[in-house]
Amino acid sequence: MTALKDRLPATLTTARLVLATPEMAHVPQMAKLANNKRIYEVLSRLPHPYGEEDGKYFVTEIARGQTEFAWSILRDDTYIGTIGLHLLPDQLPELGYWLGEAFWGQGFATEAGRAVVGAARAAGAAALRSRALLTNTGSRNVLKKLGFTETGESVDQQGTLTGQKVMLMHLELGER
Repeated sequence: MTALKDRLPATLTTARLVLATPEMAHVPQMAKLANNKRIYEVLSRLPHPYGEEDGKYFVTEIARGQTEFAWSILRDDTYIGTIGLHLLPDQLPELGYWLGEAFWGQGFATEAGRAVVGAARAAGAAALRSRALLTNTGSRNVLKKLGFTETGESVDQQGTLTGQKVMLMHLELGER
């Protein structure tokens, strides 16, 4: 049986967005948007400061690496953020995302999330997991809109959020 990541589409299209394979052309805007302390403070795997070298490394080594399947979120051909699935052995795929601050509160995360959840379901994933800082009500609300349920609190054990309280979330992807 092929791996889940081999069954995910390279590109997804929604009413307002295109989710595409991250490319070097996205790096300048990616670095500009990701170099934001407010974004860094809520993500467990984003360096700060974030420069173009970080973006290049993400595109070449991480975005479609062995344990990742990421998409650039594009609005009118402009990079506005990243969404993807972290695919660790013997664990449910973990949905993660971030948007540039100028794009918060406009429904883009929910729209992109719906596309990825649908793609994961179509690719045969049984369920997804996610997590958000307890204080990140915006992200927790996005995940709830996608159908995730809060399953309990935990303390992050690695990454830049080590020691901080997070809400663990779960989404069953049975037939709908």
